Amino acid sequence: MADFLDEIKSLHESARAELARVRDSKTLEVWRIKYLGAKGLVRSVMDRLREVPREIKPAAGKAANEVKNAIQSAFDSALAKLTSSTPASAGPAVDVTLPGERPAVGHAHLITQTINEILDIFGRMGFSVAQGPEVEDEWHNFIALNIPAAHPARDVLDNFYIDQHLMIRSQTSTIQIRVMEKTPPPICVVATGRVYRPDTVDATHSFMFHQVEGLYVDEGVDLVNLKTTVDQFCKAYFGQDVQTRFRPSFFPFTEPSAEVDLLFHLPDGSTKWIELGGCGMVDPNVLEAVRIDPEKYTGWAFGLGIERMIMRKHGIPDLRLLFENSARFTRQF
Repeated sequence: MADFLDEIKSLHESARAELARVRDSKTLEVWRIKYLGAKGLVRSVMDRLREVPREIKPAAGKAANEVKNAIQSAFDSALAKLTSSTPASAGPAVDVTLPGERPAVGHAHLITQTINEILDIFGRMGFSVAQGPEVEDEWHNFIALNIPAAHPARDVLDNFYIDQHLMIRSQTSTIQIRVMEKTPPPICVVATGRVYRPDTVDATHSFMFHQVEGLYVDEGVDLVNLKTTVDQFCKAYFGQDVQTRFRPSFFPFTEPSAEVDLLFHLPDGSTKWIELGGCGMVDPNVLEAVRIDPEKYTGWAFGLGIERMIMRKHGIPDLRLLFENSARFTRQF
């Protein structure tokens, strides 16, 4: 028993003495293998416990375990101290010579990108940007736009009414009225924003979408100005080879009115005219409603659906993709 205890004590002392001389991680690893490795001295002493007489084995096992734990604890402390005090000359924790990881940087949504592009195009044409509230009254949303009370567009089932007179706007034409109320001609503005209609959501419809509208009021304004402006915008946004056409139509706030179509080349080689939006000369009743003399001034206006433009330009088959907030989709643009 005495010989075994002396051997354990000697092992403990030698282990601590050698550990005190360790100065780097390489030497520490050599020390660990020597004393704590699978074939180390501590394991050798523990294996000898089976040779100790049974009557003294509990005391010998206790002493051996205490020494084993003390050596292990001394190693853990030395490792922690060595790790925290590693000099800079040992090299950086990160290899700066390797290519860096590109951070995930966000970007504007495709709708926002398109709105900015549209405003930039019209800005180069000399248009100012106008804005208006999304909660509107019937005067700005319907009455001033020459839409009578019996018109189907004013049905409560086709609008989001807040109360008897307030509603969430169904068109950005309300901004045109607000501009004409406060600004004398000449007026040359473009407006974008969200509009709301209780449509069933599908691949081409949504209860919320975006519009861009233009308004030009001055002396001598005619349809030639309108057609030239819309055609030049379409070429700037869709490409110089795009073709446009104007079909006679009807809107309460313009007279005469027209639908704007674009000729698209389909993947199968065929072509198709697709409706883009509406336009026309501002109705004299609208000018009178905002106290602009229709005998002196004329004007034109147009309205285009932004989501429709995006889908046509980028070949997006489903409107809902623009609003589902899928990173796999938005990262493409």
